[in-house]
Amino acid sequence: MNRFLFLIADFLARPPGFYFVLAAMVLCTLLVPFGLTNVVTYALSVAAIIITGVVLIQGYRDTSAIHAKLDEIIVALDETRNDVVGLEHGQPHEIDEKLAEIEAEAKAG
Repeated sequence: MNRFLFLIADFLARPPGFYFVLAAMVLCTLLVPFGLTNVVTYALSVAAIIITGVVLIQGYRDTSAIHAKLDEIIVALDETRNDVVGLEHGQPHEIDEKLAEIEAEAKAG
C-alpha cells in the first residue's frame, strides 16, 4: 500500500499530475450547470484530501533526506561523502537504507 501511495504522490507532484488534477477540476466546474452541484462539491473535497496527502508524503520524503544529510555531516565533518547529494530524489526505501547505514556508522565510530 505504501508503494502505491508514493507512486500516486510522485505522479501528482509532477507537471502531468498537476494537469490531470486541473483537468478534473475544469470537468467538475462544467458539470455545475447540469444540476450536479453535490457531485462537484464531493469531487473537489476528495481532490483537496488527495492533494493534502501528496503534500504530506512529499514532505516526509524531503524531511527524511534532510535528516540523512545532516547525520552525514555530523558523522564525517572532515570527509563528507557525495553519495547523499540528491538523496531527496530517491525512493523512500533508498532514503531509509542510507539513513540506517549512516546511523550504524555513527554508532560504530
